[in-house]
Amino acid sequence: MDELVREWSAQLLDSGNVAALIAGLVSLVLVLNRTTWLPLRNVVTIAHEGGHAVVALLSGRKLNGIRLHSDTSGLTVSTGKATGPGMVLTLFAGYPAVSLLGLGGAWLVTVDLAHVMLWGCIALLAAMLIAIRNAYGVLSILMTGGALFAVSWFATPAWQALCCALLSWFLLIGGLRPISELSRKRSCGRAANSDADQLARMTGVLAGLWLVLWFLLGLVALVLGGTWLLLMPQV
Repeated sequence: MDELVREWSAQLLDSGNVAALIAGLVSLVLVLNRTTWLPLRNVVTIAHEGGHAVVALLSGRKLNGIRLHSDTSGLTVSTGKATGPGMVLTLFAGYPAVSLLGLGGAWLVTVDLAHVMLWGCIALLAAMLIAIRNAYGVLSILMTGGALFAVSWFATPAWQALCCALLSWFLLIGGLRPISELSRKRSCGRAANSDADQLARMTGVLAGLWLVLWFLLGLVALVLGGTWLLLMPQV
């Protein structure tokens, strides 16, 4: 039995296209299945809040802290001008950050730099850990970072590439689902303080248009990143 598993694994990893396609299908199931989506959504939340934090710092705001909650919601608090481009960009950045991170990962996998993706993500998580302000957030970061470290330290280069392809697909596909979830919440009269609603109050642009823009950006990232992943080299 072990010999059959090893032979199957070798055949899978010998074909980059097949491996990437299987990773994409697995990611799709993980995102669409409620049982797997609920715990794994924490990864999307980490990327989302990280996007807010990075853009807040780049726009000259002071980052006060990040909180990650067990219901997979999150909150990034920064201080600075209550209006203006910096605040708009900070609010805007969360949803696209997930897809952009997946897109960047897809490119790194395609150019055979999966190890750079792994260690880059670990470094970002370590930096983010400094800003976390609650116990659940610390636990989420440590668990995610620990999983990435285990892959980077113990997995062969071929399996590192496959795991990074899986993560990239998950971020590309998973980056779209929270936008759909937010749209449904808003249609029920909930989520009045969502990023989209805050942007609407600040800019005068309808919240629904922000949702459409985020979804379109996510779709573009998915198509481009998916194309790259399907062209990944033999692993």
